[in-house]
Amino acid sequence: MRARFGGRYGALAHGFGCACHTPALAAASARIAEGLSRRSVLQGVAAAFATLAAAPVTRAFADAPPATLLTNLRLFDGRSPGLKDGVSLLISGNAIAGIVPSAEKVADATVIDCGGRVVMPGLIDVHWHALLAAIPEIVALTADVPYVHLVAAQEAERTLMRGFTTVRDVGGPSFSLKRAIDEGRFPGPRIFPSGAMISQTSGHGDFRMRYEIPRYSGNDISHAEESGISAIADGPDEVLRRVREQLLLGASQIKIMTGGGVSSAYDPIDVNQFTAEEIRAAVDAASDWGTYVCTHVYTPEGIKRALQNGVKCIEHGQLADEDSVKMMADKDAWWSLQPFLADEDSNPKSDPVARQYQEEIAKGTVRAYEMALKHKVRTGFGTDILFNPKGPATQGRQLAKLARWMDNADVLRTATGQNGDLVALSGDRNPYRAKVGALEPGALADLLVVDGNPLADISLIGDPDKNFKLIMKDGRVFKNALGA
Repeated sequence: MRARFGGRYGALAHGFGCACHTPALAAASARIAEGLSRRSVLQGVAAAFATLAAAPVTRAFADAPPATLLTNLRLFDGRSPGLKDGVSLLISGNAIAGIVPSAEKVADATVIDCGGRVVMPGLIDVHWHALLAAIPEIVALTADVPYVHLVAAQEAERTLMRGFTTVRDVGGPSFSLKRAIDEGRFPGPRIFPSGAMISQTSGHGDFRMRYEIPRYSGNDISHAEESGISAIADGPDEVLRRVREQLLLGASQIKIMTGGGVSSAYDPIDVNQFTAEEIRAAVDAASDWGTYVCTHVYTPEGIKRALQNGVKCIEHGQLADEDSVKMMADKDAWWSLQPFLADEDSNPKSDPVARQYQEEIAKGTVRAYEMALKHKVRTGFGTDILFNPKGPATQGRQLAKLARWMDNADVLRTATGQNGDLVALSGDRNPYRAKVGALEPGALADLLVVDGNPLADISLIGDPDKNFKLIMKDGRVFKNALGA
């Protein structure tokens, strides 16, 4: 099973079902963190594996080295503003066991010499559509569903190879894709799934054609609804039902649509969607499951209505005004922003009205980042690449654009530690039950080895093929070009 991925995925690969994915390891790693010192490293590693002895262990995990030690590195931990020198990074199973002095020796550990390069957490995209990013809209909405999933599986590997080890999927039937990746059947990022986008009739998630109107019965659903891309709900009772269905399927958070959009067949960008009662129904259902609601919305009125009724994360919001941004800050809500700048990396639009909306959003994007910083709103980074086969390759380059508003360290912290805090908002619905986005004891071992210093040159993350020499997710090495 060690050779499941073969070749570039390396001998550290372990199979699905192994003890690396159990809560036992996360608990063990936390205990290591509490007691870690120069003299306790070896004892801590031994304790971790003693704890795991009671858990099912596959042959792949049993054959793996007891520890991996990354040496000769400069560490960006996803939290600090600078680099840490004179340290090594100790990995036990799929988690960070400790940050130890570079002179520390760990018996029987597999040593990876990073050649003096920067080691940083894997990147996180908190507005991603795993099923819809790399496929044209007409294909996504008309093709056989298995074909859409196969295209998504292909793109999932590419996403990981761009250094994005975690994504928050905010719309689409990514549950099966997530399961297959988690089981080690093929490579891809860990996924925090929302499931179907919950939309009102005529809302931003209503993908029906005009000839499909009116709906004749509750079972007369569109292809997009049947495939799990969206779910149409009108009235609090229907909203409750659709939200609960996504929670049943395994949603870690819920995505609703409370405003119009750019990529819309029917709803202008300025319209408000879902009543206060409908929004509250979604929030109540999610809260009962210990998680939260995020919403697609652009306008100040839509932002305020969502926040007033318990929504915890605003997706987009580029047309916000000072009052709505202050409300985000006052309510300690998250603002999931994307660098929509109507440039060469934008999702292509042939409709002139859609292009006009793009220009309007681009102007709002500049103001949005300025106001977010001014009012200290907790901000996440996402790309929202949608129905754009050429777009996913720009993922890292789009992140680098944030340097227009913040220094390079803050750009990286936004896409690592800060985004990790946002996905953790799912609480007990967190499918991984461990920290991501930071290189610290107890966190999952998702990391990149970068050829060059991205804190000095942020553009390095825009060329992952050249500059990411090692990509590790969940303690597995998926790319190792350190010897090249």
